[in-house]
Amino acid sequence: MVLESKIKCPNCGHKKSETMPTDFCQYFYECESCGRLLEPKQGDCCVFCSYGTVPCPPLQKGTGCCAADQ
Repeated sequence: MVLESKIKCPNCGHKKSETMPTDFCQYFYECESCGRLLEPKQGDCCVFCSYGTVPCPPLQKGTGCCAADQ
């Protein structure tokens, strides 16, 4: 399983590598460059699935993301 994902801010284009949590879905992420608060796009379960280079750990495992069950 890959836990590192590079998030790209859709507002300013800033990229940063982050370690994804394995015990919860991350719904919000604040860009350290422009300060924009990122939220998942409609249909996505977390910010890593929307803006990251690697899907979140639950999707990598094939178990589905926790937000998809809600």
